[in-house]
Amino acid sequence: MGREILIATGNPGKHREIVEILSEEPIDGSGATVCWRSLEDLPEAIPEPVEDGRTFAENAALKARYYARASGLWTLADDSGLEVDALGGEPGVRSARYAGMSGSGSRGEADEANNRRLISELAGVLAERRTARFRCAVAISDGECLLAAAEGRVEGRIVDEPRGDNGFGYDPHFLVLELGKTTAELGSEEKNRISHRGVAMRRLRVALGRLLSGA
Repeated sequence: MGREILIATGNPGKHREIVEILSEEPIDGSGATVCWRSLEDLPEAIPEPVEDGRTFAENAALKARYYARASGLWTLADDSGLEVDALGGEPGVRSARYAGMSGSGSRGEADEANNRRLISELAGVLAERRTARFRCAVAISDGECLLAAAEGRVEGRIVDEPRGDNGFGYDPHFLVLELGKTTAELGSEEKNRISHRGVAMRRLRVALGRLLSGA
């Protein structure tokens, strides 16, 4: 018996990462299989919700419920972003719209604008004070209830010069110190193993297995 689950993101890079991580191993659901759907699979476009949560977890739950109600499908949604200590935790939940381009321009243009503002805000800040972390909160909802939720994080430091091209968002500027590489320099398998999204999705996969098996 299969279960269709919508992944509620318009970011193709994020959608690809989520499917890769959740498909690394079979989800233990007593024989149940999962068919992952994207927003592009829906017959009609769903307007984006207002993300007015104060935390990543609040926004993930808000989006999961919203898209589940609109689509009639169980929905997985995440909210993730960058927290920079020297900026008081900014950009935080505003990570995707840090430069004010949400809803305008291409995803690539928005990423470039966000990164330009980030590096500008950190001008003159010493390397050792550029500590930061990526955080991810993920949730699954049936439209009424929050069925499962999980969070993950990865620590690093912000560098001025972008490095690598295997990523999106702030990846080229986020240095994972123990690896000596930015997350944009990591291969997909290595990135998914250590990333905030990878940690959160693996935790969610355990909870999803219990849901599918009726536990």
